[in-house]
Amino acid sequence: MTRKMTDSQKAYETKRAEKAGMTLDKWLHSKDREKVQAIAAKKPAEPAKPPGLLRRLVDRAHKPLKAKG
Repeated sequence: MTRKMTDSQKAYETKRAEKAGMTLDKWLHSKDREKVQAIAAKKPAEPAKPPGLLRRLVDRAHKPLKAKG
């Protein structure tokens, strides 16, 4: 993965990578992975859709008939 960085940005990230005991490539890859995980965690869960007409009819067909009496 390549990034467009200035020399000062690259030097800063290199120092941070060395401090963490990683290479610059590993450091940048782990930062990108953390961003993706944070975005995925913020994504709200989709609400459950109500059953459609066909599903309701099939469910009703499987219920036993009411007994008279």
